[in-house]
Amino acid sequence: MVLAPSILSVDFLRLREIIEIINRSEAEWLHLDVMDGVFVPNLSFGFPVIKHVAKVTTKPMDAHLMIVEPQKFITQFRDLGVEALTVHYEACTHLYRAVMKIKETGMKAGVALNPHTPVELLTDILDELDKVLIMSVNPGFGGQKFIPRAIDKVYRLKEIINQRKSQTLIQVDGGINLETGKRMADAGADILVAGTSIFRAENPDEMIRQMKDG
Repeated sequence: MVLAPSILSVDFLRLREIIEIINRSEAEWLHLDVMDGVFVPNLSFGFPVIKHVAKVTTKPMDAHLMIVEPQKFITQFRDLGVEALTVHYEACTHLYRAVMKIKETGMKAGVALNPHTPVELLTDILDELDKVLIMSVNPGFGGQKFIPRAIDKVYRLKEIINQRKSQTLIQVDGGINLETGKRMADAGADILVAGTSIFRAENPDEMIRQMKDG
């Protein structure tokens, strides 16, 4: 199980300290939630912050774009050192073109699905994807309540992946803690994104260790 701590909900006055916690932890990735206030009703951070994060992190940066027209910014994320880039199905009129552009830059390509979007809509493009991100909250804010129906989506997607003998990974994001993370892992998830449950814990290092241990 890959763990990707998200910095969305952290105190940005302590950002370097938080990144150093992730650096020394057993977590494999650092997750970046990029929001534009249009696709989702919230603003997070953009290129200047990511540029500084890249100078400090020793973990691969995994960026989740909750923005309109994400295809316009693909090369900029590559140039900042992002290793995996995920765009939303709902934000891309020409999804295949966007995925191919991500892969052409050398980054891993992911597609995210909002809670109401069926996994079956990705059948025709699944084999081109490195990962699918199942949202288990409505995108836009950290600390939201987990949507249990997302577990069934992971089961269904895993069945499709196995039937096609695909190498596509399943990532989940939203309301992930020790309990929901285990349920998602049991359903077939390969990558857990967690922010609030880690960085609002009394001991973030210990919480990361517990989430890795399952």
